Amino acid sequence: MINIIKPNDQSHFDLILTSYFVSLMKNSKQTMKKILTILIAMTLFWSCAPDKPTNQEEFPDQPAAKSAVESQIMDPTKGIGAVKNVTLKTPLEQERVSRGIAIYEMKCSACHRLDEKRVVGPGWKDITKTRKPEWIMNMVTNVDVMLEQDAEAQKLLELCLTRMPNQNVSIGDARDVLEYMRQNDGEK
Repeated sequence: MINIIKPNDQSHFDLILTSYFVSLMKNSKQTMKKILTILIAMTLFWSCAPDKPTNQEEFPDQPAAKSAVESQIMDPTKGIGAVKNVTLKTPLEQERVSRGIAIYEMKCSACHRLDEKRVVGPGWKDITKTRKPEWIMNMVTNVDVMLEQDAEAQKLLELCLTRMPNQNVSIGDARDVLEYMRQNDGEK
């Protein structure tokens, strides 16, 4: 049986139309939930999938990228971390030296002395003559990785028997400490 709506029965028409849209919206919400769930699952699956390995045969015009391990092997004297190249100026930058003194007194002096004496950590005398500036800064800013992967840092750990704590020193602060170390080693 089909209901025929009379033009003058507007309220009945509104009721039927509203019922129709409500049922359509309920179905639409369920459909949208399903589509949204599928899209989220597909996005997670796609983002978690490993990248396809590329090699020089696939892209012969591009130079081969070096992994972090390969870069480390090329110059192990610079340590492991974000610091790849440090430009040192002569004469010393006195503002950096002043900031380096303050950082040393606040974060370093409890374990390190300015002479060759080992307290908890090694003394700092002549450190800038035996280590590259990049190694020193990477040791200060990336201590956990250095102690796990850098051979020289591991030798220091064996000698001192205590892990250097991560002091959350920024690269800029490490550069200031390095400048203070240079002054301590007699540079002008």
